[in-house]
Amino acid sequence: MKTLNRILGTALAVMLLFTIFTNIHLIRSFQTDNGRPYRVEISRIVQHIEKYGDSSVDLSDYSYITNIQKYNGDSFYTTDSDYTIREIHGVLYRFDYMTETKPDYCQLLIPVNLLTGILILLFLSVMIWIRQKILLPFTQLTEIPYELAKGNLTVPVRENKNHFFGRFLWGIDLLRENMEAQKQRELALQKEKKTLLLSLSHDIKTPLSAIKLYSKALSRGLYPDPGKQLEITENINAKADEIESFVAQIIHASREDFLDFHVEMGEFYLSALLKQISDYYREKLSLIRAELAVMEYSDCLLKGDPDRSVEVLQNILENAVKYGDGKILEISVGKEEGCILITVRNSGCSLPPEELPHIFGSFWQGSNADTTKGSGLGLYICRQLMHRMNGEIFAEIKDHCMIVTVVFGQA
Repeated sequence: MKTLNRILGTALAVMLLFTIFTNIHLIRSFQTDNGRPYRVEISRIVQHIEKYGDSSVDLSDYSYITNIQKYNGDSFYTTDSDYTIREIHGVLYRFDYMTETKPDYCQLLIPVNLLTGILILLFLSVMIWIRQKILLPFTQLTEIPYELAKGNLTVPVRENKNHFFGRFLWGIDLLRENMEAQKQRELALQKEKKTLLLSLSHDIKTPLSAIKLYSKALSRGLYPDPGKQLEITENINAKADEIESFVAQIIHASREDFLDFHVEMGEFYLSALLKQISDYYREKLSLIRAELAVMEYSDCLLKGDPDRSVEVLQNILENAVKYGDGKILEISVGKEEGCILITVRNSGCSLPPEELPHIFGSFWQGSNADTTKGSGLGLYICRQLMHRMNGEIFAEIKDHCMIVTVVFGQA
């Protein structure tokens, strides 16, 4: 804000100096004898007399000529005024004139200064309004990202009557709420997993203790009866199965969904989805001298979550940019059995065909990703989201191109 105040002060000073110099220039122009304007008026009068005679000359139309007199003897040359003599049709005429008129400064300076003052006030009013209504509220918003980065998610974003940042404030507050909810879900999930692991660990101790007791009894020959030994062996096997079930629960708990795949089903246009994707990647792809080609299609309504659908296509295109060669990158649309198929095709696929069935697994990366950073979750997220939107996703490799197709229901 200090910089803005300096700019306002400088602008005001410049406008005031401009006003002062304008007044000085106008005053000097009034006080300066610009050539000999009386000669112009004399020439006009001479032409008028030659054409109409001297009786129709009206001196009120002229600023410098004060009197016109015909030759009348010696008194013709007697006058206190400056004059010049012209001969018109053989008759001498004396033209009395004054070299300059009295300047009327107020006639021009007052409206000029009034207009300049109005413009200065208008400029200052607009700048002050921008400062108070736009820049000052925006300055107050600059602390919000820092608070979110520090994990301060409980303080709501304060709204004001300013409509310029209404959507921005709403988006920031929604982001804060989502981050806070995600944090709470993560804490609840961690607590649930820890409780489950502790419970299962405690439950494992009972069958494990029984197995150890049965093993010691068998090793010491406490059960010489073959029938009893068989019973003990079956008990050990049952306890081992029980432990195995507990281990399976632990494995399932460690592999359960750790991401939020909530979707809100609705309807949206195919053109809106593809336009958002193409607009997002136009500038990004231009930096690597690649181009996203969108084939011709017929617009229609799709079923699903529009935001999640954008996320699915973005994940697919990110993989296409990462692992493709940039020569071919295109989106095509097909229709089959009441479903809309959106296909992303990119050239330069280096994934071995035998690894194709694993690409939708969580934390899985192909052997072609040795030098490419990634989490192995992109396509896994795509499949989870498409299943929750009652859709599908599949992939194939053909002619050294990776072809990933997502299936949406048509509304």
